[in-house]
Amino acid sequence: MVRYYLKVDGRLKELEQPEPGCWVNITPPFIQEELEEVAQTFDTPLDFLTDSLDIDERSRYEIEDEARFILVNTPVLNPTEEENDAIYITVPIGIILADDHVITITSIENPVLQRFLDDKVKNFDPAESIQFVLQILEHNVYRFLTCLKKLDLKRNLIEQELYHSSRNRELKQLLSIEKSLVYFVNSLSANDLLSLKMKRTDFLGIREDEEKFDLFEGIIIDNGQALEMSNVYSNILSGTMDTYASIISNNMNVTIHRLTLVTIFLAVPTLIASFFGMNVPLPFQTSGFAVYFIIVLALVISLLLAWYFQKKRLF
Repeated sequence: MVRYYLKVDGRLKELEQPEPGCWVNITPPFIQEELEEVAQTFDTPLDFLTDSLDIDERSRYEIEDEARFILVNTPVLNPTEEENDAIYITVPIGIILADDHVITITSIENPVLQRFLDDKVKNFDPAESIQFVLQILEHNVYRFLTCLKKLDLKRNLIEQELYHSSRNRELKQLLSIEKSLVYFVNSLSANDLLSLKMKRTDFLGIREDEEKFDLFEGIIIDNGQALEMSNVYSNILSGTMDTYASIISNNMNVTIHRLTLVTIFLAVPTLIASFFGMNVPLPFQTSGFAVYFIIVLALVISLLLAWYFQKKRLF
């Protein structure tokens, strides 16, 4: 679905037909004929559009003829509902600078672009194409930071639950968070490399514009911060899962150890009672104290066994 937007009197307005300086936003569902028409209308390579729909495509930039293409990864909620899947995945946003238009395309409804559609971004004007691209990159980094904070908060809550339980459900949730962080680390690394290359080659032509150049440097710094946070959270989570796996294994060993000791204590009276229950003479059987003697004997042996185990620190 292809839609056109332009800022009119300070408000974002949807257009019926493209106009100079408008924003062309392409969202699902996709029709091949529409993509080909957009590529022909705005003199853009069709590969720029189709590559943006591949969720495994890495961040990069290209120049072909007069069209400049930027592919950057952004986090979105995982559309699948499988229990063990990652909470967040990353998908590419394709940004194409063609003549007087900015074209964006993504394979999944994207929260970053939705902020622009909801007109929640200050000083946003699609007619200022370079500024618009920088704002997309800026809010993309903010999206990563927001998602990272949510994942860390969720991890802390799960850890508190694990203090009082050892169920598999919490461990599966930690695994989902770990998968999300793997996506984040890979995507942020690619985005960081992309930004540094764009800065070095002055891909956006902003080196002489101090305000835009400072904004771009701030984006690079924030992206590096998000990458560092992802690595830290990932390392913490890996250590946490290893620690809880060891705790659960240790708790199981302690439980089995205690059950073994209880079994031994119960086996002693059973063994004595079984021995004297056979056709053998009983001590004190003429006086009627045979049963009490057997009970006292089993109790004494059990207490001696308990004292021995306690001395050896077996429980």
